[in-house]
Amino acid sequence: MTPTSDLLRTPLFDTHVASRAKMVDFGGWNMPVQYSGIVEEHNAVRTGVGLFDVSHMGEIIIRGPESAKLVEYVSTNKAANLKVGQAHYSALLYEHGGIVDDILVHKVSDTEWFLCVNASNQEKDFEHIKKNNNFDAEVDFASPRFAQIAIQGPKARATLQKLTKTDLGAIKYYWFADGEVSGTQARIAHTGYTGEDGFEIYIAPDQAARLWRELLDAGAEFGVKPAGLGARNTLRLEAKMALYGHELTASINPLEADLAWIVKFDRGDFVGRAALEKSLSQGLTRKLVGFEMTERGIGRDGYEVWVDGAAAGWVTSGGPSPTLNKNIGLCFLPIDKAEPGLPIQIQIRNAPVAAVTVPTPFYKRPKA
Repeated sequence: MTPTSDLLRTPLFDTHVASRAKMVDFGGWNMPVQYSGIVEEHNAVRTGVGLFDVSHMGEIIIRGPESAKLVEYVSTNKAANLKVGQAHYSALLYEHGGIVDDILVHKVSDTEWFLCVNASNQEKDFEHIKKNNNFDAEVDFASPRFAQIAIQGPKARATLQKLTKTDLGAIKYYWFADGEVSGTQARIAHTGYTGEDGFEIYIAPDQAARLWRELLDAGAEFGVKPAGLGARNTLRLEAKMALYGHELTASINPLEADLAWIVKFDRGDFVGRAALEKSLSQGLTRKLVGFEMTERGIGRDGYEVWVDGAAAGWVTSGGPSPTLNKNIGLCFLPIDKAEPGLPIQIQIRNAPVAAVTVPTPFYKRPKA
């Protein structure tokens, strides 16, 4: 099943269609939403291993003598703290403090940085960085040169290790290594978007289909499942990982989105800094919080949230949690209401349905 509109395709498009995946329009990309079923794919990642095509994501390379200065200026986290081979989560901001995108920053060397950015934002991100490039640095739109496959779950390492001589156990969480996977050059990053352990590998697009098949073979003994956007969304929601266009937008700043931990003020100027400092001095008015439904119903994206009989906020993401067997979600509430244990109502089909704010993340993977 494929949309009839003219959509972008990843190098794995034919593989997905041959596997009878249900394909949907995702930000202009023709992507698999599910193969065998969202819950089955979700559970495979939580208990064994799942395989995701994330080749729609964008890659931007910043290199040159002052590349570090440019990365520090356009992003919120403190890139100067990174060591070669280390990565961190960060954000690009507008001058008014709103979020351009959330990104992963990888330090390849003192003069080269590798950014993974969201699919629908990649051209916007590239232009934003170029516009702010007043440094001796080059900004390279590298997306066409990469495919990306995510291997996620408790058995992800055992699956991938079969295909690489790189010691995956030596790559700490949010670090990466350049090596080979099944004879092809790959960047192997110990990162992910599921709340489980796992790796994201960056490879040449013409190698993607072969590696996808080999990874499925390597994970067969662990019950590997190809997984689509549906499971990716339920997994990231349980782990309270933000999705651009939902928890993050141009009208939301990272402090409101409960991402103060990726904003480092103990350094020089960066785009949006003055606006964030003003927001802090004036006091935040809203904050992102988690909730679970206490009556039957699902709080979907965009639904109004009421407190004490009056509209107070809105749902950014919501749906069933296969792991917890509850209906959960994230919403913005006034700062004085943004605490766990508050009874709230989600307006579902114009009727108030009871819920309660809860601590997040909803799910944390068991310690090894």
